[in-house]
Amino acid sequence: MRIAIVGVTGMVGQEMLKVLAEMNLPITELIPVASKNSAGSKITFGGQEHEVVDLEEALKMKPDVALFSAGGDISLEWAPQFAEIGCRVVDNSSAFRMDEDKKLIIPEVNGDELTEDDFIIANPNCSTIQMLIALAPLHKLYTIKRVVVSTYQSISGTGAKAVKQMENERQGIKGEMVYPYAIDQNVLPHCDVFLDNGYTKEEMKLVNETHKILDPKISVTATAVRVPVQGGHSEAINVSFENGFDMAFIRKLYHNNPAIHLQDNPETNTYPMPLFARGRNEVFVGRLRRDESQENTLNMWVVADNLRKGAATNTVQIVQKMIEKKIIKIGTF
Repeated sequence: MRIAIVGVTGMVGQEMLKVLAEMNLPITELIPVASKNSAGSKITFGGQEHEVVDLEEALKMKPDVALFSAGGDISLEWAPQFAEIGCRVVDNSSAFRMDEDKKLIIPEVNGDELTEDDFIIANPNCSTIQMLIALAPLHKLYTIKRVVVSTYQSISGTGAKAVKQMENERQGIKGEMVYPYAIDQNVLPHCDVFLDNGYTKEEMKLVNETHKILDPKISVTATAVRVPVQGGHSEAINVSFENGFDMAFIRKLYHNNPAIHLQDNPETNTYPMPLFARGRNEVFVGRLRRDESQENTLNMWVVADNLRKGAATNTVQIVQKMIEKKIIKIGTF
């Protein structure tokens, strides 16, 4: 399998390299792709050096799979061109997420929807992925009516410049400001741009993507907050069901789910935190408790590494799912 990583020099692109190596996909050739400024530089993968090429050169090399993480504008321009030559594209930007003709995939939730007709597949927003990994099994059992979610999102979700801003602030250095205010020693109720309805794009992604992936009948409201943490998004989720539920059964369900790491023991101060999730592919779930103010309602705390399951891991797992379903036919290239 000849695989291209578009945006290989970025934070998610670098994480994709790590995940690809760990998951040991049958890669015969890696094609690292970045801007013309980075073309000619070298990256190391599989114990070998690989030369970075630009998009035009990568297209000529006709990869079988392309993982895009270079921003929406790049994806809109180039992903269709790769798809036209028969390349399967998994896009990590927001470019195609709400496109009616493109699948929005979390392999554990709706991976079976993938077919041979899918050449551009969208990777959901990082916050949506971890939330729906936790909620999808419960929706099957109890039917979710409403979700209220507050996110506590790490600065790595904004990118390397945001990490640099916080590092500068902690060292007392004046530098480029990605956020409108300081992020160190602060909390910003502001992820992405504000929309006419008063919500941010990040908040509406949680609403719209839940409807597309899980169920359009679920009511969702969100508040997205940026916190001075370098890696790992956290979410406080309040979920109401049509039917009653059993707490012990939910804990057992999560314990037996390979995509979830259950950390839920208040007696030993065991609960999910970004410290535990960093570098891991699972979604961490804990602080499970009934909402005593609302019938058939559950509170939970959900944490995941936003560069991993929220981006790179989910992208690679989509490729794995396509191999499993023989959409990508290994050994026939």
